[in-house]
Amino acid sequence: MEAHDGVPAFPDAGARAIPLPIPESSPSLLRTPGLGIPEPCPAKPWPSGLAIGVLAAVSRRPPLITRFSKTAPAPTGKLWAVPQPPLLARPLALLAPLLLSGCLGAMPVPMGALDRRLEAIGSSHSPALSDRWLALIGGRGGREQVVLVDLERQMPVPLPGLNRPDAQPLAVAVDASGERLAVVRQLEGRTELVLYRRSLMALEPVAMEPAGVPRRISLRADGRELAVEVSRGGVWQVDLIQVP
Repeated sequence: MEAHDGVPAFPDAGARAIPLPIPESSPSLLRTPGLGIPEPCPAKPWPSGLAIGVLAAVSRRPPLITRFSKTAPAPTGKLWAVPQPPLLARPLALLAPLLLSGCLGAMPVPMGALDRRLEAIGSSHSPALSDRWLALIGGRGGREQVVLVDLERQMPVPLPGLNRPDAQPLAVAVDASGERLAVVRQLEGRTELVLYRRSLMALEPVAMEPAGVPRRISLRADGRELAVEVSRGGVWQVDLIQVP
């Protein structure tokens, strides 16, 4: 065996692996005895593409893939340590929105048919929902009134004795049976709270003690208790009122 320019010459019958030095600063790489880069063999040409060697990691670092060029001489081949993400990282990232949507369940869907019926009322605001009943304030041409909608039948129900042409409703609440409605309205320059019983077609005022100006209201599901937002001397307070 002869050497030229300090590089040993090898027989043509095969190729010998040249060990690759592994730096001492890389303790996480698995040292494999005899790992090296074969020199080209004239009798067995290299396949097309890149030769890829995989080095395992013993720490928690991502797997490393070492690549080198097949055309470069083995002693001077260049090495690149390319970190690769975990194999399942990208598929899980793509599936995350689907998994989250499955956990959240079905998304809210507008009730188109009922929405079109409500549009026929005109402008509407201040909705209150309780069981199968929807109470709101709506109207056309500046004339507003309290509207009670039966959601099962998807149509308004009459409220005789409640709405007056000279009254402006400000807020409304309804119980779960649709029997009682609490209404804050302006009438003759004052703001008042009234309670309406649908089966009796009767309207009765609810006094604020001490005196105050009611604004927003909430009615318990059984209709037996009212929560009222009241202004007294420029301070907003909440009153609870029992309803017989």
